[in-house]
Amino acid sequence: MSDFLQLPSDLPRPEDDGAADHLPGVALPHLRLSSTRGEPVALDALPAGRTVVYIYPMSGRPGVDLPDGWDAIPGARGCTPESCGFRDHHADLLGAGAHAVYGLSSQSTDYQAELVERLGLPFGVLSDSELQLADAIGLPTFTAAGQRLYKRLTLIVAGGRIEHAFYPIFPPDQHAAEVLAWLEGHPAGSPPVG
Repeated sequence: MSDFLQLPSDLPRPEDDGAADHLPGVALPHLRLSSTRGEPVALDALPAGRTVVYIYPMSGRPGVDLPDGWDAIPGARGCTPESCGFRDHHADLLGAGAHAVYGLSSQSTDYQAELVERLGLPFGVLSDSELQLADAIGLPTFTAAGQRLYKRLTLIVAGGRIEHAFYPIFPPDQHAAEVLAWLEGHPAGSPPVG
């Protein structure tokens, strides 16, 4: 399927394997990741207030085939529609208390820059090609076509620590609205929620 904006109706739903249960309260490590905005981003020095970091396996690119069996891997398909959702809800997310939004995947910054331009994303996308963040704090990953990739999850970060983790995520094209609803329902300064 070459239309990355449309999700197949029969996508398998990912199950909660508990791989993100340990994340609330975890401090982000000192990692500087390259960004499509040109300046590296230090994860332990994100802007004051809340930051939304949505992490995804890999985005498709027109003219490039996805790995064989991609649609059959629960949670793999949908990175482009998810990014479009964060684009479309960006102003609302900022209005609900997020000080910044970032996408993050293991793809190179050059690859991600094409995505940012093609989709008109108003935020930076970070590249963690060595999956350093996954190794540092135990983020869930999977292997496809010989590549280790991130499983889809979203972190709400405040004060250098993970306040909330969304995992698993399904459907990905509705996820930005889910994050927005969470931010609206949990104003900054309210008791932490796991």
